[in-house]
Amino acid sequence: MKVAIIGTGLIGGSFALSLRDNGLCAKITGVDRNPENARKALELGLVDEVADMEEAVAGAGLVVIATPVDSIPLIAVKILNNVRPDQVVIDTGSIKGELYEVIRCHPNRGRFVATHPMWGTEYSGPEAAVRGAFKGRTVVICDSESSDGDALRLVEGMYDKIGMPLSYMSSEEQDLHSAYVSHISHITSFALALTVLEKEREEEHIFDLAGGGFESTVRLAKSSPQTWVPILLQNKYNVLDVLREHIHQLNIIRKMLERDDRNGLGAAIEKANSIKKIIEKTTV
Repeated sequence: MKVAIIGTGLIGGSFALSLRDNGLCAKITGVDRNPENARKALELGLVDEVADMEEAVAGAGLVVIATPVDSIPLIAVKILNNVRPDQVVIDTGSIKGELYEVIRCHPNRGRFVATHPMWGTEYSGPEAAVRGAFKGRTVVICDSESSDGDALRLVEGMYDKIGMPLSYMSSEEQDLHSAYVSHISHITSFALALTVLEKEREEEHIFDLAGGGFESTVRLAKSSPQTWVPILLQNKYNVLDVLREHIHQLNIIRKMLERDDRNGLGAAIEKANSIKKIIEKTTV
């Protein structure tokens, strides 16, 4: 199968490696609006060639859109306008609401399978691509009833071969759950990093004392704004909802500290510990 990957950064590059390593492609053509990214992807062997989008799509059986989420809807429409019945188009974006609205009435909607591989790092660009990144990670397939049966089966088989458990949701469900399990984590990390950077003006040795806990908590703050500004804005209503609850919980803890409420703090931390059961269940 010939594959076109639009967007050769972290996700697109890692996806290319997964396709190669699992014998799922004969040739990969890369497309990237950043010439340096395209050159680097070719140099690293992530793709076999680079081309413009029209040429790459025309020669592919599978088209993978792995660009920032705010560009996916328009790219999807452009491709669907000319897609052939023997082609399948997927995306890897973490937000589906706008995409769903834009393509849901398109006459070629059936050739599209909306997917969200639940993996990523704080790094970006072709150099950040990771071999075996998706193995064991869940992939969410959205609005599967809107995809043609043969297109859906091809994508399901591909992800199964890569080693990804399949989960099925509507676009609305996927965006809500992503706000809780991913987007709020990034906002918290960004906010903590900004807080410490502000404090560091007064305390020059603050980073000398930072341990592993701090490093792991602010790791996501290194994530690219080009990736995360579009995600947060496209999913802002879900993000605002969870952010309000997060701020509420912070205020509860603040009040406990003000009252020297040892029992309350202990109970809150103990309750928070129960998240371990959920995490262990999802990683088995």
